[in-house]
Amino acid sequence: MHQQVMDRSMTKVVVGLSGGVDSSAAAAILHEQGYDVIGLTLWLMKGKGQCCSEGMVDAAKLCEHLDIPHHIVDTRDVFEQHIINYLVTGYRDGITPLPCSQCNKAVKFGPMLDYARRELACDRIATGHYARIRHDVTTGRYQLLRASDRTKDQSYFLYDLAQEILAHVLFPLGEQAKTETRRVAAAFGLHTADKPESQDLCLVEANGSMRAFLDRYITPQQGEIVDQTGRVLGYHEGIHHYTIGQRKGLGIAHSEPLYVVALDAVKNQVIVGDRAATLATDCTVQQVNWVSIAAPTAPIRGEVQIRYRAQAVPATIIPMENNRVRIVFDTPQSSITPGQAAVWYDGETLLGGGLIEREEVQHG
Repeated sequence: MHQQVMDRSMTKVVVGLSGGVDSSAAAAILHEQGYDVIGLTLWLMKGKGQCCSEGMVDAAKLCEHLDIPHHIVDTRDVFEQHIINYLVTGYRDGITPLPCSQCNKAVKFGPMLDYARRELACDRIATGHYARIRHDVTTGRYQLLRASDRTKDQSYFLYDLAQEILAHVLFPLGEQAKTETRRVAAAFGLHTADKPESQDLCLVEANGSMRAFLDRYITPQQGEIVDQTGRVLGYHEGIHHYTIGQRKGLGIAHSEPLYVVALDAVKNQVIVGDRAATLATDCTVQQVNWVSIAAPTAPIRGEVQIRYRAQAVPATIIPMENNRVRIVFDTPQSSITPGQAAVWYDGETLLGGGLIEREEVQHG
């Protein structure tokens, strides 16, 4: 046991600090365990909230409290290229992008590890995500697991991390509940122990709403709201204000509840239908990343999650060409949304994931 502690004391780890309680507690836990902790904050954008100017101040206070170095890297240009442009292009084209997994892959984990190696002679990074990593000695792969606290599990947003990244990541909070995290933070005397949890995407926090953020970049353009026969039911001010499955805020009166079932960017139309029209038995997923297992050559079974808060449901995952799969659900699913991630599990083990493709719009 003594030798293990000595080994750890010789190990550097760069901890990504957003200024929130989770990353703060992760840094404090590793510091207590004997790691040589270096704080790293990525400056993603100006404004309020974690990931912004306000978060950098809280992260700096934490590092001062723990007496550890703190580095701030200006990644606003990278964030704009990989996240803001990605979101704006997606919404303009009528899909609903998932920025968090894209941000983890392109803005956070990869660049953090690169910076740690290049500037700090460090080969290990850590974050406050609720997930776990296990090394399978039989296959040699690093497996991504759900967090022990399923209510806080964030593995869904981490599906796109490559083996090269997972091999160098620590998730100190993966085995504990959020309540334990706050207790640990309080025990260490961290000023973030009672900091409110962020409820929205960082872009929503900084701009007040996703609509306000998108309206800064996309000029509203009036178009038609139509049913599946092409009948005009009303008008909208931009398809970027809508997402598949949306029921509220359509601004049209009808005898029964209507839902957005498709967005046609070419015709600038929002297509609506009844709840049955939102159901589908399958979907195609692109840009697939196989995580805990190698890419299979035959269909496999798994539990598929099509939204962060959705329940994982039984399905068959069928490999296709060009790094795509076809997912066939055992029971029809509602509001399968192009641009969002479909992630499949075997129990607690995340097998793989990718982005849901848009099916050809058919109406009228």
